[in-house]
Amino acid sequence: MSHSTISVENLEALKVQLICHEGLTTIPTKNGLGELTIGVGRNLYHKGISEDEAERMLARDLDELHKEVSDNLPIFSQLGELRKLVLLNIAFSLGVEGLKSQKKLIAALCVQDFTVAANEILRSNWIPDCPDRKEELSMMMKAG
Repeated sequence: MSHSTISVENLEALKVQLICHEGLTTIPTKNGLGELTIGVGRNLYHKGISEDEAERMLARDLDELHKEVSDNLPIFSQLGELRKLVLLNIAFSLGVEGLKSQKKLIAALCVQDFTVAANEILRSNWIPDCPDRKEELSMMMKAG
């Protein structure tokens, strides 16, 4: 189907029709065949998403996360950019509440003891299967 042979108006009408027929969901849902879909009938098993879509989703997620961490963690605004990135990385995995639950890490940041904060990242069990990630984030926290 070539877009050049179908008018923009008819393509828009088709979109409306497909939304009516397929539904529109912003969270993964199983279709009648038990396959995971999202959006308007996007079959995640057969088509998935493109790298461009994944990167746009990540950018949007990071924008939202940055605002949420800024709003919920007062110490965040007092940190340098590299340390902010560490906290965003942790919050990306744990969520903001999970980040806030890292009490010793947050306490160390409040007194600007970045060595203790870096050690807390290494000691934490928030990502038990990713020692390289914890090591990298710890070094970033210490270096600031």
